[in-house]
Amino acid sequence: MDTEASLGSPPYVPGTGRPVPEAEPGVVERWRSGGGELVELLSQVRERVGGIAAFRLGPAPTVLVTDPRAVQHVLARHPERYVKRSHRARVLIGDGVLAATGTAWKRQRRLLQSQFTGTGMRRYEQRITEAARTTAGRWDGYARTGQALDVGREMRRFALDAIWRSLTGHPLHEETERELAAVAAVAAALPTLPADVTDAQDAVAADLARIDAVAQHAIEAARNGAAGPDGPGLLHVLIDAATERPEYTDRLIRDELVTLLVAGHETTATTLTWLYLLLDRNPAAREQALAAGDEGSAQRRQAIQALVHETLRLYPSAWILPRHATEDDMLAGYAVEAGTDILVCPYLTHRDPELLPDPEQFDPRRFITPAGRPTHPGAYFPFGIGPRACLGLQFALRESTVLLEHLLPVHSVAFHSTPTKAVYGITVRPDGPTPATLAPPLT
Repeated sequence: MDTEASLGSPPYVPGTGRPVPEAEPGVVERWRSGGGELVELLSQVRERVGGIAAFRLGPAPTVLVTDPRAVQHVLARHPERYVKRSHRARVLIGDGVLAATGTAWKRQRRLLQSQFTGTGMRRYEQRITEAARTTAGRWDGYARTGQALDVGREMRRFALDAIWRSLTGHPLHEETERELAAVAAVAAALPTLPADVTDAQDAVAADLARIDAVAQHAIEAARNGAAGPDGPGLLHVLIDAATERPEYTDRLIRDELVTLLVAGHETTATTLTWLYLLLDRNPAAREQALAAGDEGSAQRRQAIQALVHETLRLYPSAWILPRHATEDDMLAGYAVEAGTDILVCPYLTHRDPELLPDPEQFDPRRFITPAGRPTHPGAYFPFGIGPRACLGLQFALRESTVLLEHLLPVHSVAFHSTPTKAVYGITVRPDGPTPATLAPPLT
């Protein structure tokens, strides 16, 4: 039976419910004095208190949510009670669908939803494949000459090419790629930008101007009928919408375009970079995936997808999902007051030793072996769950799988050095370059 009562979350009744257990103030004070990452504080709070835990970073109470039942309650069952107030990337993506709220968000998501499921995804299959072939050809050249490459940069080039083809119908040209490097630059700067929106925009004004110029050129080309060799893309869907929906101004089209660029390549590129770093530490996982079946077989594809899913478990696309309680509520038996800030943390849920054995170990077999991964929908959610789950889930999984089908059987990566830690921004990314050469294949 799938009811609120069965999840331990009955309807809220004023004056009922236990207080959310709170971490002692010393935990926050020691973290502040040590200057560590937020994830370090959250990890300590969870270890000391549990999967629903309160602490104070400021005047308003904050509740960390990592318990799967509570995750589902907040994100999937009652998103109207736990809302997004703002997005950290608003300075970059403006009013795009990731940052939009209320009625505007519903309209924008409805328009884009069909593009990333079923028939919509089939429109972009060939474009993803062409981007993968381009990358594979470039890697063949590196292997022949022994030229060094940076794996992270290569993954960004591929993912940007795939989303650019899908948006415009055109392959990514070198000049466009150079200008769109500003997207990654702004994304990396977001955690350190001033809180004031105007000051933040001023701090990255030059990069924003480069992004705006590329976006405006693409919009004008699409509006003038310049479809690419594979036909019109997602950008044309947005431009067509403007003929019937006055809210789709050039500014909103720009914001959606940049949102799709950010969401469509930064997260995928980061996931693929982590995957190669994890394979470097766990080379047997590559061999197991390639031995699962012949080229093009369903068995090999499933094994490659398991590599991607296990990487996403350890390094989810959205490592933290902030929400704000708009009304009093009961969360798994605990009373949550209106005005409480909620931090849902996939990164910590996925690494909970109570949910799966050896959670820090990279083991793709979890996603192939029956009962190898937690089955509760709130236990594995690298793209979120509920109505605000990532639109591009299927797109990201497909492009990652296609690229790996092209690269893994042919090339093994020999890193010259690897990053020693992670940076927790919009995504969890490796802190530093990933220089490598392509060694002879192990198979």
